[in-house]
Amino acid sequence: MQVNSEPTTREAPTRPAPSAPPGATGRTTARAAVGHALSEGDAEKAAALRKMKLVALGLLVVMAVIFVFAFALQKEYPWLQYVRAAAEGGMVGALADWFAVTALFKYPMGIKIPHTAIIPRRKDQIGASLGEFVETNFLSEQVVQDKLASVNIARRAGEWLATPAGSERVAKEGAAVIRGLFKVLNDDDVQTVIEGMVRKHLLAPPWGPPVGKLAERIFHDGHHHKLVDLLVDRAADWVDDNHETVTHLVSDRSPTWVPQFVDGLVGDKVYVEILKFVRAVQADPNHQVRQSIDKYLNDLAQDLQHDPAMIARAEDIKAQVLGDPEVRELASRTWGTVKNALLGAVDDPDSELTVKFKAAVRDFGSRLVSDPELAGKVNAWIGDAAGYLVRTYRSDIAGVITDTVARWDAEETSQKIELQVGKDLQFIRINGTVVGALAGLAIFTVAHLIFG
Repeated sequence: MQVNSEPTTREAPTRPAPSAPPGATGRTTARAAVGHALSEGDAEKAAALRKMKLVALGLLVVMAVIFVFAFALQKEYPWLQYVRAAAEGGMVGALADWFAVTALFKYPMGIKIPHTAIIPRRKDQIGASLGEFVETNFLSEQVVQDKLASVNIARRAGEWLATPAGSERVAKEGAAVIRGLFKVLNDDDVQTVIEGMVRKHLLAPPWGPPVGKLAERIFHDGHHHKLVDLLVDRAADWVDDNHETVTHLVSDRSPTWVPQFVDGLVGDKVYVEILKFVRAVQADPNHQVRQSIDKYLNDLAQDLQHDPAMIARAEDIKAQVLGDPEVRELASRTWGTVKNALLGAVDDPDSELTVKFKAAVRDFGSRLVSDPELAGKVNAWIGDAAGYLVRTYRSDIAGVITDTVARWDAEETSQKIELQVGKDLQFIRINGTVVGALAGLAIFTVAHLIFG
């Protein structure tokens, strides 16, 4: 027993519901709701179907009335034989086509005639055939790619993204995605991942060689000279502003038996020499002190790369600076900072991040419109992605049709289809009545002309 995918009841018992006779009107269509209210569109279709059934039935009744009167009066009025033959043929055509249309959806008159109630009985086969038809004719990689190429999705998307409304919508949806991700993500898990990445990429590799290599490049290009200039300038300013400090240092370290005035003279002399020395270093870019600093720094960069003892000292410093507590705190602070910053930015439509994101979206949209090469690449990416999806999942996509039809209730499936195409099928009954009348008239006329 199948269960309908729609909110309906279980399938009816195997005993089919009695089919309405040719004179049935709105009673048949009224059951199209299958136990629940029709939508507005389906209600209109049901009304149109009911109207066409009344027209077909009315035409059959007209033919029956004409037949009765023509049959009764044909002896008095021989020409009514032609009318009777036409009416007789019309009734036969109407009844035959009523039987054919009804046999699609149910057992005519409730009688289990072979090869009737085709749709309820073969529902699953119809769903499988429909799914196979869609898969073969519509879910073709070439068909999908040709359609996407004709649509030029990149240009249309670019025109929409370039508008304020488009960029606003993308920013709004992006903010919703970010908020949703933060609600789903567990802070402890994220911090654990960050901590693992820090340990793997920051702490596990030795610091000495990469730091030494970077320092070697910096020292070779002379980028450290500005820092040395700054230190020398600050040293010169300090010496210039601290005459008493220098003289007191000299006097404090001189023997007690040295006269005080001698301490003053020595202190002044030392101060003057220090100042001259610092001024010389400050003025001469090639001073021996500067060269010594360069040599020391270059040797330090080489030792960090090649001296095991220096590399070990760098590792000790790393371990002291970034121990386990520090790494955990770093991971916690990093995640907390990123999370709070993003949440604050996405919640504020006037934040710098949101404004720049909208501007970037509009700029990208404008480029899609004005740059044919970029638009072509985007269209190619979309076509390739769609082709891959169709090529890989075409059977699964078509299977949705098959599985959905298989879950439907058999009677409801029949009534759904009748609701969609029943109005047009009633024209078969009408045409059958007219064609049957003409055929009956033609057959009787030919037979009368031949046999008298």
